[in-house]
Amino acid sequence: MPFAIREAVGIFHRSENLQGAIDELLGSGFYRAELSLLASESTVQEKRGHRYEKADVLADDPTVPRSAYVSTEAIGGAEGGLIGGLVYLGAVVAAGAVVASGGTLTAVVASAGLAGGTGGLIGSVLAKWLGDRHAHYLREQINHGDQLWRRRSI
Repeated sequence: MPFAIREAVGIFHRSENLQGAIDELLGSGFYRAELSLLASESTVQEKRGHRYEKADVLADDPTVPRSAYVSTEAIGGAEGGLIGGLVYLGAVVAAGAVVASGGTLTAVVASAGLAGGTGGLIGSVLAKWLGDRHAHYLREQINHGDQLWRRRSI
């Protein structure tokens, strides 16, 4: 017996509407892994060999490349991981270097604080870049009339 596939396709012009639809699908029991967005314009153009004019033309075409949906919560988690990871790494490396060289407890604490703070600053810059990149991607997709595309086997 073949699988029946249900599909929901939406075209959104505002990010709030896209997020609302995603929240509704997730709240209705759909899995985040089943959600996807239309791939970037350059990816679609590369796959299809030409620019597309409107997203609604591509809505029912299963051969159009898609990209995984990445939630704002996941981006926030990645940003936190970047910051925290670099704080930890900087502090541990600096403290280890001071201990290995026979430094005092005061020098260990000071170097860990300084290097941890520097790592946190670098992590913050990288986290901002990551968040800005994700926001830019979503903005571009919305400007092209992005689709939230969902397929589920039943």
